[in-house]
Amino acid sequence: MESLNAETWDTVICGTGLSQSLLALALSRSKKRILHLDANDFYGEHEAALSLQEADSWAHAHTGGDVLHHDEPASGKNTNENVASDKNKLLTPPVLSGKESTLFRNAHVWKHPNAEAQGLSFPRAYSLALAPQIIHTKSKLLSQLVSSKAYRQVEFLAVGSFYVYGTTDAAHGTTLARIPSSREDVFSAQSIPARSKRALMKFLKFVIDYDSDEQKPIWQEKADNPLSEFLVEHFKLDEHLRDSILAMTLTLDGKVTVKDGLATIHRHLTSIGLFGPGFCAVYPKWGGISEIAQVGCRAGAVGGSTYMLDTPVSIDEVGHGGDIWLKLSNDISIRTTSLISSQQTYSTTSPTISRLVAIINSPLQSLFEILAEGAPTPAVAVVAFPSGSLPNNSQPRLDVPVYAFVHSSETGECPSGQSVVYLTMQTTPQSSHVLDIALATLLQAVAADGDVLYKLYYEQANSSRHSLVTSQGSATVFEFPSPSLGLAFDDESLDTVKEAWKIVMKDDALDNAFMQFEDREGMGDDDDDYD
Repeated sequence: MESLNAETWDTVICGTGLSQSLLALALSRSKKRILHLDANDFYGEHEAALSLQEADSWAHAHTGGDVLHHDEPASGKNTNENVASDKNKLLTPPVLSGKESTLFRNAHVWKHPNAEAQGLSFPRAYSLALAPQIIHTKSKLLSQLVSSKAYRQVEFLAVGSFYVYGTTDAAHGTTLARIPSSREDVFSAQSIPARSKRALMKFLKFVIDYDSDEQKPIWQEKADNPLSEFLVEHFKLDEHLRDSILAMTLTLDGKVTVKDGLATIHRHLTSIGLFGPGFCAVYPKWGGISEIAQVGCRAGAVGGSTYMLDTPVSIDEVGHGGDIWLKLSNDISIRTTSLISSQQTYSTTSPTISRLVAIINSPLQSLFEILAEGAPTPAVAVVAFPSGSLPNNSQPRLDVPVYAFVHSSETGECPSGQSVVYLTMQTTPQSSHVLDIALATLLQAVAADGDVLYKLYYEQANSSRHSLVTSQGSATVFEFPSPSLGLAFDDESLDTVKEAWKIVMKDDALDNAFMQFEDREGMGDDDDDYD
């Protein structure tokens, strides 16, 4: 191998998260000298997909990784306990990738005492996603994967029904109701009274065309008001329908504004049928966003980039010519004209989410119904628990929603006959307990006879939402924001990828050339560009 310090690198990319990996994809045909490093021994950084063994190690590295067993509490510590120590970390030099991040905390795992006897398979049979985001079919990310020819390396699966949990009448008890999102859904829903159907149809027609000159006057003066109030005041939607509409926004605090809520629901509805009947979003097989990150890295490697995992790196000095000198963990020093990394410290103004990842020894088959003739069998189902809908067990009313993404074995994240449930909520002191209740409630609602075999709990915060750019002589240091905490992929993160691409490409950066690649010579639609 050519010596790493033989000459100056055009860029060193630290971390293999999605943003860095998409940058590697964008640069893959640039003929730039690129060194791509990660302090972790796996790809994906904050969006990685982990085997059980990796999940245990990851939890241990992010505050409390002891494996809990039967009858031991699986609740997390109050997040306030770590605030002081995390603030101190903000004063230290920036970490360039991976293991020292303060974005994750209070992680711990629990394992059923008879897990193997109940069906828990070997560790690498599982691929638990740290970022199980769904991708709407109208997402710009999918367009860029197509224009860069990388889409051929990703197998996308359909996201199926959106359900909302709630209480019906005494005769029916509690139930999961599928959220109607089309004219056919509304008129076939037997649980919705005729008058409510008319109100719901009025709203659906409105939101499809909400940004037109005709519809804007209806909502613009109330753009910053809560969407929940607008739904009641203007469309007279009852509580159940209001909860269903809010669930489509995937709002984590329940306080989405009219402007943001209408835009999100519009994206949801107009994405239905774009790639096929019956679904509005997709999910990459084998670990979600992590799979796209690996495809980006693979493209970078084919384009000539050098990759090194398990290689921490630190800034050494600025050379006389303005280059940045870096020291690798093996004491090799290298120099570069641009350094790309991601922010590893949380913002004190950032919200925090809590997530519980659970392996269930049941396929939860009833949640994966085919929604339309000719539609694919979905591999992901979304279940929303509106604010106040969960059994409180003498706890104060929970004023934030909880979401469960249920993944079948078709995702490649667990063996056949099992499923993985990703539960997410905005962090409260009782988050771990609440998520356990939500999991139990979900399994009861779908009449599942399965057991919980394994659980991973953690809390995640955000860094600044803006990229950080600093100059060191004639060299540039660029830091991506941490991944969005949203449950659907946020296209705004692609803007920062293009920003970093322009820094590396310099005068060769043409807007119409970003992520626009022709097929490699001799390649056709059925060929694999990266074989």
